[in-house]
Amino acid sequence: MAFSADLAAHLREGVTTTCGAWAIVRRDGQIYGFTDHDMNLSFEGIDFIANTGLTAKALMQTTGLSVDNSEAMGALTSAAVTEEDIIAGRFDGAEVRAWLVNWADVEQRVLQFRGEVGQLTRGNGAFEAELRGLTEALNQPQGRVFQTPCSAVLGDGLCRFDLDTPGYAVELPVQVVERQRVFRFEDLSTMDSFDHRWFERGRLEVLSGKAQGLVAVIKNDRLSADGRMVELWDSLQADIGPGDLIRLEAGCDKRVATCRYKFDNFLNFRGFPHMPGEDWLMAVPKQADSNEGGALVTGDTVSDGFGIGGGGNGGDPGFEGPGA
Repeated sequence: MAFSADLAAHLREGVTTTCGAWAIVRRDGQIYGFTDHDMNLSFEGIDFIANTGLTAKALMQTTGLSVDNSEAMGALTSAAVTEEDIIAGRFDGAEVRAWLVNWADVEQRVLQFRGEVGQLTRGNGAFEAELRGLTEALNQPQGRVFQTPCSAVLGDGLCRFDLDTPGYAVELPVQVVERQRVFRFEDLSTMDSFDHRWFERGRLEVLSGKAQGLVAVIKNDRLSADGRMVELWDSLQADIGPGDLIRLEAGCDKRVATCRYKFDNFLNFRGFPHMPGEDWLMAVPKQADSNEGGALVTGDTVSDGFGIGGGGNGGDPGFEGPGA
């Protein structure tokens, strides 16, 4: 970290007027400012509030690729960090910046830490947050993964599929919800064009209400004569009820047939559908096979069930598009 000349001179005086200040930016864009000074501070367009009871332990910084880390502790208050927001996961992965500030002249400051919120716990009216430095990202796997299914996330920069394409997402109000996890729709006027299991493995995003901004993965999507049932893998950790607006997005099971027939996005498929499986090591020539030593891939088909056309990758793909 680089100290300004003014701040360095102030620190050499022996008697200082410094304090800590932290800014937390959640993934939904909400910004929180905290300080351990007894008066509010303001700089970089952020108000740092003094009455939140937030304190931080000493920052541990090392050379090399070790992860800088610290911890912050504070009181759960209705004006700042609430227990409901922590349970809902709104602070998970939030960006954190920490400064050493001369509270008598806030222009004299130095950024000591930048990272994100890690594990966050709460109890007895207080919370404790682990702060992880920028080098934490180096712990994530890098490079391509060689596997049969696609390694991209539907709609990301590798997949490039636009989920706003008509027929692949729908926004509608909640009709019936059970345990914050199971959604039932008896009125199918806005969903009758979507096939059975169309949203399975897709996303549900809450657009209004107390749970606004939360996102969950869809486990089951069942269409029957009684209506439609959409079930999530995990319950939403915030109250959601009838009338709240949600968005359902089509799901992808990472198979090449799904990419080709459901999304018409085969050119961006990021898997290796022709890669033999583990049972290939035990394969032996069979009289019914083509054993002339030629290429296994011919046109749109691959032998031994590795086809990318005609439902070869495990049977009929079963996706004919909305309204089929």
